[in-house]
Amino acid sequence: MQQFLSVEDVSDPMALVSEAMSCKESPLQASQLGNGKTLGLIFFNPSLRTRMSTVKAAQNLGLETIVLNTGQDSWQLEIEDQVVMNGNKAEHIKEAAAVMGQYCDILGIRTFPGLEDRDTDYQEKLLTAFVENCGRPVVSLESATRHPLQSLTDLLTIEELKKKEKPKVVLTWAPHIKPLPQAVGNSFAEWVNQTEYELVIAHPEGFDLDPKFVGSATVMTDQNKALEDADFVYAKNWSSFNDYGAVGDFPDWQITSEKMALTNQAYFMHCLPVRRNVVVSDDVIESDQSVVIQQAGNRVYAAQAVLQSILKSL
Repeated sequence: MQQFLSVEDVSDPMALVSEAMSCKESPLQASQLGNGKTLGLIFFNPSLRTRMSTVKAAQNLGLETIVLNTGQDSWQLEIEDQVVMNGNKAEHIKEAAAVMGQYCDILGIRTFPGLEDRDTDYQEKLLTAFVENCGRPVVSLESATRHPLQSLTDLLTIEELKKKEKPKVVLTWAPHIKPLPQAVGNSFAEWVNQTEYELVIAHPEGFDLDPKFVGSATVMTDQNKALEDADFVYAKNWSSFNDYGAVGDFPDWQITSEKMALTNQAYFMHCLPVRRNVVVSDDVIESDQSVVIQQAGNRVYAAQAVLQSILKSL
């Protein structure tokens, strides 16, 4: 693997899931693979699971890590071309990315959308600038439009827990107090469409995902109907794609025990962090059906499988 920006960079997604399972069974199986090499992790927005799990994955492979919080630990970066840099941005991404590539063998980049201009966000200018200028393999730690490490983790979790070969997986929109990106929903749909699972996406009217990510999924605007006989329920808010950045006010889309009773004793999934009693009720997230902690733990092995694959190609 030369880079990890989306499922399109993976020749066989389910083989990568199997590799992640193998990493979980024996985390130190390739503990010398990264010796003498450095992973740089560059964060443009906050992170808990992505940061800690990727560092842990790197340690399991013998990699050294350098973590940089841009805006706090570095200069503000300019990403536009042919700009007169007489404002608050002291360094251009072309130099910054190239220099980081001098210090690191792999770069992990976490970016975030502005949720104001859809075309700008979906161009992925910042992530693309790193890919074009750093001269090293780039791993997306989340971008404006995708979160592939999370999606790989999600497939690993489903594979561990599924009770039948073709489970019904429901990705359902959930309420939130502020606009959130489409990245997790986009990426989850994109990855699940590479499997044999039955994928249903449920959301209120006007909260469709970008059709290119929805793919062959069944789309429903009746949440209760969508949840019937589900084996997995993945709750996640995303702001409107068409009315870009709109948050929506649909509190009845919260996942409750009554909603879960419609399912086939489904497992509850969420990428975390989650706002309790907004996205999901306490009794659901604390129930035996909730697998959010196992899901979060699997972030280590998803990251490890990706890093391992890239290291083997260096």
